[in-house]
Amino acid sequence: MNQTSPSGEKPDATEPTTGEVACFETGIKFGSLYHQFAGSPVSPASVDSIARAMEDAIENQPHCESVTVAVDTDALQAELDESSADYTELTGRFLDVEIVVGYEGHTVTAQMAMEDGYPLMRVVDVSSEEGRDTDHGR
Repeated sequence: MNQTSPSGEKPDATEPTTGEVACFETGIKFGSLYHQFAGSPVSPASVDSIARAMEDAIENQPHCESVTVAVDTDALQAELDESSADYTELTGRFLDVEIVVGYEGHTVTAQMAMEDGYPLMRVVDVSSEEGRDTDHGR
């Protein structure tokens, strides 16, 4: 596939492709989501409202097509069972997130989920109106 830069020209080695810009935009959304809400108090009663607040907040950002946040209520309850409090602080270990960003004909799907004890964020798909991006080497 012949990728183009955001300016519509063939990219050189220093200019990102449109697909790369779409991936960057996705990273911005994940950074905002994680750092804006990490540390927020969360309890079983507030799980749904905090998940919706996260989705709504990030969907306000440019190029964001959708955000889906699921809170792992089993992990949350396990944390609370070890505590005398009725709430704990929100961290990545409680979250499964999917973000879809659309940028100039490219769609990026990225997810965050726990992997080996770490909330790993990763791009799972990049596609364009012409099909799946496969020209990773320019």
